[in-house]
Formats: sequence, structure tokens, C-alpha cells
Amino acid sequence: MNNKRMRKDSILTCCSDLVLPIIITLGLYIIIHGHLSPGGGFQGGVLVAGAFAILYVSYGIKNLSKKIKVNVLKIGEDIGALGFIILAFLGFVFGGTFFKNIFYLGEPGELFSSGSIFLMNFAVGFKVFAGVSFLILIMVSNLKSKGDE
Repeated sequence: MNNKRMRKDSILTCCSDLVLPIIITLGLYIIIHGHLSPGGGFQGGVLVAGAFAILYVSYGIKNLSKKIKVNVLKIGEDIGALGFIILAFLGFVFGGTFFKNIFYLGEPGELFSSGSIFLMNFAVGFKVFAGVSFLILIMVSNLKSKGDE
């Protein structure tokens, strides 16, 4: 029985090690290109946070909570929200209206063609990533194992 459990775990960890970089890269791509294509900070942040669920399934809560601290995720969520609010107030201070785009717009269709929207997408993506990852970590840490019942 233990041999089957070990084999299942090794297949699961091997597959998750293969898929995790792809998921994280895709999520970051969606965050960065959110102003050019469908998607953006929220969708990309949730996709990157989904990597936490995969880590839980493949490595378990004990290994996950050793590597990732809850306080770091809470601070990361606060930093993302603060960055978004600061960008909104910069528009008010330098442009006269809340959320005014005060940065250079660039050429339409290029990566840096949206001014502050690019940075706001990044702030939202970081906040959503940290918040959803925090929720996933809290939910799975409260699950009972079969030995606890």
C-alpha cells in the first residue's frame, strides 16, 4: 500500500513540477498584456494563484506551509492595493482627476502603450495573486486529514 502511495506522489510531483512554470508564465503574460488583449490583472492573478492549489495537491500542506508564510501573502496583498491607490492618486495630483493617465502612452498596440493602465494591471494582478493564494493556503490548512477524524 505504501509503495502505491509513493508512486502516486512521485507522478503527481513530477507532473506539477512540469506544469507550474507554464502556469506561472501564462499568468504573468496575461497580467502584462492585459491592456492589449482580453484578460488583465485579475485573470492573470488568479491563474498564478492557482499554482498554490497545484502545490498543495502535489506536495501537501506541511511542505507548502514551510515554504510560504501567511504573513508574506497578507503583506503582498496590501502592497498591491496600495500600489493601485497610489497610481490613482498620482492622476489626481498631477492631472487633476482621479485615475488620470499621466504617463507616456507610446505607440498603439505596443506593450507600453497604455501609460498607467499597464502599472494598474500589474498592481491588481499582484493583489489578486496574494489574496487568492492566501485564501487557498487558509482553506487547505483547515482541512482535516483522514487521521484526524
